[in-house]
Amino acid sequence: MPQPLNPEQQHQLTELDARLSQRFIALDPEGYFLIRVDHGAAQLVVEHYGNGIDDRGLATDPETGSVLSCSGAGPRRPLAIWRASSAKQLGIQLTEGDGPHPLSRLDHALYLGRELQRAEQCLLQGADYIQD
Repeated sequence: MPQPLNPEQQHQLTELDARLSQRFIALDPEGYFLIRVDHGAAQLVVEHYGNGIDDRGLATDPETGSVLSCSGAGPRRPLAIWRASSAKQLGIQLTEGDGPHPLSRLDHALYLGRELQRAEQCLLQGADYIQD
């Protein structure tokens, strides 16, 4: 029977994850997603926002050309909103069917899948979700 990781293995995995999170990530020209859990409706919610990318690789507001701040300079309107009961259901909505599909990079799709799985676990457990 499989055994859980020992504390040293868990520590090594945590350190690896932290290092990988510090790597350069090219932004998706199709935009970015904000994920949240709506516990009242028992749903995952994904909002898609468009952006430009400047010559430094930074996300810019398509209307003003100014660099987007992580702290938020004010409310932006999503281009689209999807709601579903599971990560799988949302993944299908975002990537299958006639399109257009709001993803153009495989690394972005993989990231989104990981985050949707995390959000689903928070929904199932009644826990708060914070997007990575």
